[in-house]
Amino acid sequence: MAVFEPTWLVKAIYNLTPAQLKRQGISAVLTDLDNTLIAWNNPDGTKQLHDWLQEMKQAGITVMVVSNNNRARIGRALAKLDLPFVARAMKPLPLGINRAVRQLGLEKRAVVMVGDQLMTDMAAGNAAKVRTVLVQPLVETDAWNTRINRFFEGFVLHRMKKNNQLNFTEELNDKH
Repeated sequence: MAVFEPTWLVKAIYNLTPAQLKRQGISAVLTDLDNTLIAWNNPDGTKQLHDWLQEMKQAGITVMVVSNNNRARIGRALAKLDLPFVARAMKPLPLGINRAVRQLGLEKRAVVMVGDQLMTDMAAGNAAKVRTVLVQPLVETDAWNTRINRFFEGFVLHRMKKNNQLNFTEELNDKH
């Protein structure tokens, strides 16, 4: 179970503020794409997303997408957002996260991986030895290929709920 356990549980990526991140020594946010940064079925994002990205940029915090999607899909989704990305990250393996950390030239303690899935995002972040933030999916529906992961993730989530380990907060706390 430890491989899936996030460092923090926060309701949405947009709840992360520069002050919270800097307090934790974080200068880069690696984020999953679908249902974490943008709704999988809304590639243009929302005003809230654009405002959050602007806030991160002004604070000098890099936001980089680390996704299992292919380059063309991510490129289309991020065309209006102008964000760096790692495609075909192969999560739950740590390869994509390690590649992103190298590209940014940062130490792992300065990076956090944010995602909406235990089986891919949290497992990859933990395997890469970076801190992780599990967020609630932006929308309740998923692309067909994600539904398979959600099925298996349900068993882990059930166990976490049973052990009272699934309490989402509004912001990062000082737990770690």
